[in-house]
Amino acid sequence: MATPQAGPGPPGLEGAPAPPPAPPGTDMTGICFRDQLWLNTYPLDRNLVFDYFALSPFYDWTCNNEQLRMRSIHPLDLSHLSKMTGTEFMLHEVMEPHLFVIRKQKRDGPEKVTPMLTYYILDGSIYQTPQLCNVFAARIGRALYYISKAFTTAASKLEKIGYADTENESAASESKVVKETINFKEVKRVDHILSSLQRKLPPAPPPPPFPEGYVPPSTADAEKGPEGQQSGEPQPPLVDPVIDQGPAKRMKI
Repeated sequence: MATPQAGPGPPGLEGAPAPPPAPPGTDMTGICFRDQLWLNTYPLDRNLVFDYFALSPFYDWTCNNEQLRMRSIHPLDLSHLSKMTGTEFMLHEVMEPHLFVIRKQKRDGPEKVTPMLTYYILDGSIYQTPQLCNVFAARIGRALYYISKAFTTAASKLEKIGYADTENESAASESKVVKETINFKEVKRVDHILSSLQRKLPPAPPPPPFPEGYVPPSTADAEKGPEGQQSGEPQPPLVDPVIDQGPAKRMKI
């Protein structure tokens, strides 16, 4: 809690009044003022809120409101403030008893004022509102931080996915090699099953006889076949055109 400021003190040893405190600086956004003793003693409403604000380091003792206080006039009386020129404080927005917004402005005439700074009292704590450019800079910096963090997290996850794909490919290649390995025991077992089934099947029927007028080619013509014919012409069959069962299996007529 900041130390409350006091008004002009009593005359010193030499008879001259003590000089007023220096005006506050422009950037005081890092300061929070709260006087719990005052809050426990007085209610925080629109009539006493300026007296509470005057205790904070944000208060400018050279303002027009202080001159009205020294004349026992309410410091927020607009009928008197509008007739003065210089720095003044004005109660801009009120949401009793939680929020009070006080604006510091420079008055050059009854209708001509220039805003300078803004302060707000939130549940008894007084803050200076930051400038709009500082708000944008802070928000953009925070957004960039989270975007950079998101890209870093995504990159780390993609690296893990790449490692997993590499491991899966190596495992698949190993399994493929294992699958391509021939198991001779299984081959023998399949051959045994096929041979047993073949023994159980009935014998093949005899082939039908040659048709009338068909003359099988001689052995000499069969040997000359590929050499004596052109490559593009179809070659006559060298065996039985009906079923190739071999000459040993044909029945004699």
